[in-house]
Amino acid sequence: MDAQEKIKQTVQGNKVVLFMKGTAQSPQCGFSAKAIQILKACGVDQPMTVNVLDDPDIRQGIKEYANWPTIPQLYVNGEFVGGSDIMHEMYDSGELKQMLGG
Repeated sequence: MDAQEKIKQTVQGNKVVLFMKGTAQSPQCGFSAKAIQILKACGVDQPMTVNVLDDPDIRQGIKEYANWPTIPQLYVNGEFVGGSDIMHEMYDSGELKQMLGG
């Protein structure tokens, strides 16, 4: 299975997926840490996370999948939401919490 197929299956098979650098318990960049904090603040305690540092094909492939150049990337119900800046804006407006069912 190639990277694009793995990404597609992961995104479609989980309600909330965050492609990030590191893990939820140990983020490896500030943007990924911020994304995890936002998800927790929205009531998502155990998001499906994919550590892009573990697989260079996934790290590059996720940028192509959504045509979005940066990581982290959030997907909800199979749809691309955005990176940490968009997540922050949506959190501030209440839109993200509503989308996540919080």
